[in-house]
Amino acid sequence: MKNRGKGSYFASLALSVLLAFIIGAVILAVAGFNPIQAYAAMVDGAFSNVRHVGDFLEYAMVLCICGLACVLGSRVGIFNVGGEGQLLLGAIAACQVGVVMNGQSRWLVLPCAALAAMAVGGFYALIPGVLKVKVKVNEVITTIMLNTIAASFCQFLAKGPWKNPNRNMVAATGQLDPRYWFTTIIPSSNLSTAILIAAVMAFLTWYIMQKTAVGFEMKLTGQNPRFAFFSGIKTDKIVILCMLISGAMCGLVGMFRVYGVEHLYRSSISNQYYFEGLTVAMIARYDPVTVILLSFFFAVLKIGAQGMELSAGVPNQIYLIIQTVIIFFMAAENGIFTSIQAGAQRKKARAGLVRKEEQSHG
Repeated sequence: MKNRGKGSYFASLALSVLLAFIIGAVILAVAGFNPIQAYAAMVDGAFSNVRHVGDFLEYAMVLCICGLACVLGSRVGIFNVGGEGQLLLGAIAACQVGVVMNGQSRWLVLPCAALAAMAVGGFYALIPGVLKVKVKVNEVITTIMLNTIAASFCQFLAKGPWKNPNRNMVAATGQLDPRYWFTTIIPSSNLSTAILIAAVMAFLTWYIMQKTAVGFEMKLTGQNPRFAFFSGIKTDKIVILCMLISGAMCGLVGMFRVYGVEHLYRSSISNQYYFEGLTVAMIARYDPVTVILLSFFFAVLKIGAQGMELSAGVPNQIYLIIQTVIIFFMAAENGIFTSIQAGAQRKKARAGLVRKEEQSHG
C-alpha cells in the first residue's frame, strides 16, 4: 500500500477476488460442476455448523500469526522464507517438553513448552539473520535450505530417538497427557484456548510495529538502511531482533498445533501453514491489520473448500486456484495501474501538442 491509498488497494483486492471467483466458476463449469452449487457448498462448508466455524477460526489464527511473523521480517527488508522450519522445530521441542515433564503441573509444563518452542524457533531464525547482516548471505537461500534441514531433522527424531513405540508405521513422537492439552472452546473442533494467546500476540505485534519507537526504527531500517544507520539506529541489531521475534512466533504456532490439535508431533503437523501465511502477507502487502483481516477470509475459503469436497464432490484444489489467481492479479495490479497512468499522460501530452499546433496555425 505504499504507492496509493488503502481505498484504492481494497478496491483492487475486491476486483481481484471477483475475477478469481469468475475464473474459478469457468473452471468448475468446464469440469462439469455447477459453479453456483459449488460456491454455495463452500460457504455452507465453512458455516454449516459450529464445528466448522471452530476449525476456520483455528486456521485463521495460524494464518494470522504466520503472516505477522513474515511482516516482521519484511519490515526490516528481510524475506523470511524459513518460518516452516522454525514452526516444525518449535512444535517438536514443545512436544518433547511435555513428554519429558510428564507428571508435572499443567501450569508448569505449558509455560515451559511455550518457552522451548519460542527459543528453538527464534534461535533457528537467528542463523539466516546473522548471516545476512554479518556476511551478506542472501536470506532466501539460507532459509530455504534451513527449512529442508529442519524438516529432515524433525523426521529423524520422530522416526528415531523420540519415536512413539505404539505407532510403528508412522513417524510420530509420544502423545501428551490430556491434562496438558489446551482447552477446546468448541467441542469436536480444532479451536482451543490457544486462540486467546494468539489474539494477544497479534495485538502486541501490531502495537510494536505501529506505535513504538522500535517499530519506527524497524520501518526506517527496511525503507532506507543507510539513512537509518547514519541516524544512529543500530540496524544490524534491529534486523536480528526482528528475525528472533519472527522465529519465536513461528515456533509458538508449532506449540499451538501440538497442544491444541494434534497432541503429539508428526511430520504432517504443519501442512505448509507458514507458506499459506506468507501468501496472506504478500497479498496484504505486509500491512499487519490487513493480514489479520485476510487471514479470516482465506480461512473461510480453505475450510469451506474442504466441506465443499465432502458435500458436493468438488475437489478442494479449487481453493488453491482461486488463491493463486488473486495473487496474480494483485501482483499485476501495480503494473497495470502504472501502464494506464502512463497511457493517460501520453494521451494528455499528445492532446496538448495538438492544441499548440492548432493555435500556431490559427
